[in-house]
Amino acid sequence: MASMTTAPVSSTGDADLTRPDGSPLRVLVVDDELNIAELVAMALRYEGWQVQTALSGTAAVRAAVDLTPDAVVLDLMLPDIDGLEVLRRLRTTQPDVPVVFLTAKDAVEDRVVGLTAGGDDYVTKPFSLEELVARLRGLMRRAGAQRAQDRSVLVVGDLELDEDSHEVSRGGEEVVLTATEFELLRFLMRNPRRVLSKAQILDRVWNYDFGGQANVVELYISYLRKKIDAGRTPMIHTMRGAGYVLKPAPTQ
Repeated sequence: MASMTTAPVSSTGDADLTRPDGSPLRVLVVDDELNIAELVAMALRYEGWQVQTALSGTAAVRAAVDLTPDAVVLDLMLPDIDGLEVLRRLRTTQPDVPVVFLTAKDAVEDRVVGLTAGGDDYVTKPFSLEELVARLRGLMRRAGAQRAQDRSVLVVGDLELDEDSHEVSRGGEEVVLTATEFELLRFLMRNPRRVLSKAQILDRVWNYDFGGQANVVELYISYLRKKIDAGRTPMIHTMRGAGYVLKPAPTQ
């Protein structure tokens, strides 16, 4: 039976790896060995990601339709259809989804076949969970960066910000911001659900340390709240002693 090393997986602060609306990334884990599928799923859930498992190729294809995953961990050898055929079927509906192959084979030709068939990376069993998670982080970070270049609109819940036109709206209603308010909101929206300290905000939005004038952050947060949250369910939250966080408002 194939095995893996199970050293603790430590989160490396990639809380920014979310879907454009701020919801958790979705990962499909496909392996016919239940213990491996469950261990991988556990490690990925620790990252804050939504995970679904499948123990066969046909089950994986069905699951992908419902889940629309942001990445797939795919065993090359499956009991019904192999991983290459699963990949071919996935690519018909999701041509850009990143795929990491799991394989017990370590021959160079087997790795080449997987990559040339459209896989983005591979991990040879036995493998460490930490390595697998790191590979997935890298793939999804690159995929997210590419999507951001293709589509310049940031979306968190019902809040939208167009980085090219500088137009902002919430719930379909236009929000007019000053240049500094726009940069502050953009920084918050690029890091949904992540607590940002005053120092981080000062460094990113104002590009230098205000020293004792850190209250400028509080001032501009209050400006944003009046324009973004007034009369609506708040999205900008103060984490006492830590900073500020932008989160999608709960849907009714």
